[in-house]
Amino acid sequence: MDAQTLVRYAEEKDAPLILDLVKGLAEYEHLSGELKATEEDLRRFVFKEKKAEALICEHEGGAAGFALFFHSFSTFVGKPGIYIEDIFVKPEFRGRGLGKLLFSSVAKIAARRDCGRLEWACLDWNKPSIAFYESQGARPLAEWTTYRLSGQAIRELAKNGATGLK
Repeated sequence: MDAQTLVRYAEEKDAPLILDLVKGLAEYEHLSGELKATEEDLRRFVFKEKKAEALICEHEGGAAGFALFFHSFSTFVGKPGIYIEDIFVKPEFRGRGLGKLLFSSVAKIAARRDCGRLEWACLDWNKPSIAFYESQGARPLAEWTTYRLSGQAIRELAKNGATGLK
């Protein structure tokens, strides 16, 4: 990478920028209708409550992409891990190694923090990303199925299932 490219930790003032990049990712993944996040959500959960962290990739003086990640924990490995929620490079900056720079930056953080795993999900139709991840040594976990509860389903389960928990 040249001197005009850097990866830095995001700051609270970057919330509008991060949201703009998330919108770009949602568009790329054909999920714009699913996007509900706001700048205030990012300020609250990423910067105030520190539920996640973000990196910004700057190239030639402007924001070219981002990565957003958070810690997980593996009881089998006995160590924390990092889950990458999003890595995105704007279309006009692709093919310049910026995605690899973001990905390796998160890996560097994971190594520094003695994490046992670095994990993420990738849409099965996203062949360029799959090829990229595999070129970096990643392997799909074909024997695992991802499940999700969202919104009202979480509230219903919480209301109907938890007893004794305050």
